[in-house]
Amino acid sequence: MSRENRRRMVGIVVSDKTAKTIVVKVDRTVRHPVYRKVLRRSQRYMAHDEQDEAREGDLVQIVESRPLSARKRWRLEQIVRKANA
Repeated sequence: MSRENRRRMVGIVVSDKTAKTIVVKVDRTVRHPVYRKVLRRSQRYMAHDEQDEAREGDLVQIVESRPLSARKRWRLEQIVRKANA
């Protein structure tokens, strides 16, 4: 997997309590197969934050990486928007 082909996602930090780790909630919309209603689905990803700079409520971009721990496979790429403090 080359650097430019890595998956990137944008989501909101829901937890920054652990050292050098953030939990990011990524929302996506899907259409129900039968009723055609648009539904919002979300998934949580654990991401590595080396400088511990992201805070709860920040909008961040994460990028796919090698396994960093048992549940971390993403790294913080950039903070898109800081939360209102």
